[in-house]
Amino acid sequence: MKTRGMAVAVFLLSAILCLLPGGKALAEKPIVIGCPLSTAFVYGWDAERGIRLAVEEINAKGGVNVGGVQRPFKIAVIDTRDLEPGVPVSEALLAVEKLILEKKADFIMGGPIRSEAGLAAMDLLSKYKKVSILTTGVLTPKYHARVAKAYDKYKYCFRITGEAKWMVGGEIIPCLLEIGKKYNLNRLFIMIQDVAHARAGGGIIAKVMKKKGWTVIGQPEIYPTGSTDFSMGLLKARREKAQIILIWMDMPETSILLKQWYDMKIPALPFGSIISAAEQPGFWKATKGKGEYCLANVVNAGNAPSNATPWTMKFVNAYKKRWKIEPEAYGSSTSYMAPYVLKDAIERAGSLDSDAVVAALEKTDMMGVYGRIRFDPKSHQVIPSLDPKEGAVGTIFQWQAGKRVVVFPKSIAVGEIKLPPWMK
Repeated sequence: MKTRGMAVAVFLLSAILCLLPGGKALAEKPIVIGCPLSTAFVYGWDAERGIRLAVEEINAKGGVNVGGVQRPFKIAVIDTRDLEPGVPVSEALLAVEKLILEKKADFIMGGPIRSEAGLAAMDLLSKYKKVSILTTGVLTPKYHARVAKAYDKYKYCFRITGEAKWMVGGEIIPCLLEIGKKYNLNRLFIMIQDVAHARAGGGIIAKVMKKKGWTVIGQPEIYPTGSTDFSMGLLKARREKAQIILIWMDMPETSILLKQWYDMKIPALPFGSIISAAEQPGFWKATKGKGEYCLANVVNAGNAPSNATPWTMKFVNAYKKRWKIEPEAYGSSTSYMAPYVLKDAIERAGSLDSDAVVAALEKTDMMGVYGRIRFDPKSHQVIPSLDPKEGAVGTIFQWQAGKRVVVFPKSIAVGEIKLPPWMK
């Protein structure tokens, strides 16, 4: 009788599930997305929130059609801790392998976030033939260069977000030149974090800006992850008459840097090529407005409000409704788009087979939150552009009167760049 009762209960539960929105999909075996993310940091938790929001929307509409069967997505998250000071790369690799072997992830999405960890994870993804879509972090150009060089080995690795080379050459330098022309500025001071993408990015910016006729003051000032005092560098910037301070740091302590900049009234415009604390909506309140005039590059549109595409504000509003805050930083919009792109590829492939999904991802061509999304078929890097109609467009905003005002590129800008009054 007990067995019969349980069978009836299971039948009734299945029937109820099928009557719910997306119910038939929920009754099928889920497609597991493994997310290795440094969840204590904004680039980790905002990526998780973006992925979860998309998965909830997809499942509510019936899930993913896999060869005629509707199946739901399921998320499995493991904290890699790879953005924490002193945590070895091996810990992130253990998280990725645990997602594959224990959580039975069909796909990997999100991170690892630190460039060194992301590069190291490529061999694991190759070993297990797991398709991965990077949505946050790993800004190093070495990632997609490695795919192009050894395609057969690393073809399972895709990156749907911007990377350092394009950020520097296609966005940061054009924006710096625009500021220089508008306000007659040409003296640059660079402060970077001691991580691979920052060292590379800072070095390239210094080299290119010198060729453009700018004065780059000394060598980039390098700070270990977790640094809490930037006053000596700021004093040097003042002493050497810097006009723009370029900051490339993905650690939360950048809020301290900007408080010190404001309190010392350093007569130079802070420009965050990557500046995690200033990217977040709560930054203004947390610093009591001391981040006013700071520029921040959040890499892709949608990570701050704009009208880049019809999807952009739809995403911003959905994120705000779900998480009670605007999209928080770099990685929000790209993480949201990744499940939609994966769904599209699976449905075109009609299968979860890794090689079939790789082939389908290579043919991706869809409009998203931050523009037209396509992958380079050889390197699997999302194709960038300054025009959202042509590719993945970036976003540089400035804090103005408590709001994140998008100022670059011109195709999506909603305001103009301003200088702090003590510079005039």
